[in-house]
Amino acid sequence: MKLSLGVVFGGQSSEYSVSLHSTASFLRQIHEEKYDITKIGIDVEGHFYVYTGTIDDLEHDHWKSEETCIPCAWTHKGIILLDGSNKFIELDCVFPVVHGKNCEDGTLQGLFEVMNIHYVGCDTMSSAISMDKEIMHILCDQAQIPCAKYVCLNARKKNLTFAQIQELFPLPWIVKPCNAGSSYGVSKVNNETEFEKAVEEAFYYDGRGKILVEEMIDGFEIGCAVMGNEIIRTGSCDEIEITRGIFDFEGKYAMDGANIYCPARIDQKIFDEAQELARKVYVAMNCSGLARVDMFVTKDKKVILNELNTLPGMTATSRYPSMMKEAGLEFPDLIDQLIDLAMQRVVGAC
Repeated sequence: MKLSLGVVFGGQSSEYSVSLHSTASFLRQIHEEKYDITKIGIDVEGHFYVYTGTIDDLEHDHWKSEETCIPCAWTHKGIILLDGSNKFIELDCVFPVVHGKNCEDGTLQGLFEVMNIHYVGCDTMSSAISMDKEIMHILCDQAQIPCAKYVCLNARKKNLTFAQIQELFPLPWIVKPCNAGSSYGVSKVNNETEFEKAVEEAFYYDGRGKILVEEMIDGFEIGCAVMGNEIIRTGSCDEIEITRGIFDFEGKYAMDGANIYCPARIDQKIFDEAQELARKVYVAMNCSGLARVDMFVTKDKKVILNELNTLPGMTATSRYPSMMKEAGLEFPDLIDQLIDLAMQRVVGAC
């Protein structure tokens, strides 16, 4: 008997377009014969629709039309069509191929929990604390996980000045939103003028009034794919080579000014340390299902945490599937295993 699988895409975040590309690739790769798939789109205003059109139209953001979309609402263990038929579609599991705020920050995960529907990825709490970079830093400090020095600026309180931050750690700095992904609103700062502009931009993308100012690490970035519930598996590590500035949105999705190498061009000792740190972070954040752990290798060959991504990109060439493929797990089989992990977890009153 086929598993009834809901695939959720879109969303009200700045990463809406990223979700569409991820979902299109995901749908082309999945072992379709194993599942009864219901595609569920979230438009930029937050409305839910069952989508019946083509993958190409979905990918190029032509998915929302009266011919291909049926409004729907979530209910216990599934969705109801709001087209007058009140048809109920039971869902065994949901795979959220979404990113950013209102998507991977625990919001959707809480909805699935309340509706007693299994879902792929970290639970509500882990998603929320991993998305908030300040909370992640605080918990990692408690778990003695090495991170960059930082301060958090909050729109609701008096903050440290530029000069006061300089006393804590030297320029250059990285300024970033606490709650955003895909490097939106991330800036490198070399002076006070750049700092003021970067703070304004980071607050704009955060939307929740908190941003981080971090020391800039003298080194390069690597990542490690992690998956599992009780039994945790690490994939390969990749390496990001920056040829200009920082690894921003254009670098991640257009490979403008950046190259990615998988496996990473690091010696075995650092490779092993990175996998172990990724595992430690995954456990500290109480993750389940999957996550991509991003780290830095410093000039003196120390590995420190950058941040955690609980719903990484899911195109065939995205970093997470690529690292798992390098470790011997092809993308279609990876999808199957992530769904299996979701079905193993107790959700709501299931």
